[in-house]
Amino acid sequence: MKVIITGATKGIGRAIANLFAQEGADLAVCSRTAADLTAFETDLKKKYPSIEIISQVVDMSKKAAVLEFAANIQSKWENIDVLVNNAGVFLPGEIVKEADGALEQMIETNLYSAYYLTRALLPAMKAKSHIFNMCSIASIIAYPNGGSYSISKFALLGFSKVLREELKEQQIKVTAILPGATWSASWAGVDLPESRLMQATDIAKAILGAWKMGPSAVVEEIVIRPQLGDL
Repeated sequence: MKVIITGATKGIGRAIANLFAQEGADLAVCSRTAADLTAFETDLKKKYPSIEIISQVVDMSKKAAVLEFAANIQSKWENIDVLVNNAGVFLPGEIVKEADGALEQMIETNLYSAYYLTRALLPAMKAKSHIFNMCSIASIIAYPNGGSYSISKFALLGFSKVLREELKEQQIKVTAILPGATWSASWAGVDLPESRLMQATDIAKAILGAWKMGPSAVVEEIVIRPQLGDL
């Protein structure tokens, strides 16, 4: 099994990579930070010595870098089973107050990266391949200081719906993941009980469960929120 995960060195992406590695999947992973990527690859090879790992430093906001990543994967793998468009950036702020360029940065990272990578890799996807797009509760609910982040995530959910419609006859599955508040680096230092936010491993388990469903069923959207609600 060949699995691609963008933004894979931290939080939800890292949890997804580890869970698929436990299933024996070969992984193609990327990150913007070389040191993080090297450390993660070393950890993966130590835990799962039998799997193949393709790793590449990629700024997913840059079209050329995304296409280079896709070309590297396709030069090594003939078919792709799972694509997880997980890379993203969150810059809080209100539309009228956020810094100039915030919308462009988040659209490029949160939406265009998934669009370009998916388009480039679709020729290598066959029946039973599965695309997961990491959307957000912000894809369906506007909230304070969501600003352009919410705009980008609404758009990503729309992209997922279009893909689902276009690819269903090819038996390629598309699932949008809409998690609420989940422990990650962005929540580091916050004085909250461990139980208040979700664990990244729970999001990963939901993805794995959706992937394991039979060929005649697809989970189109998965909304996952903390038991006590989002913050």
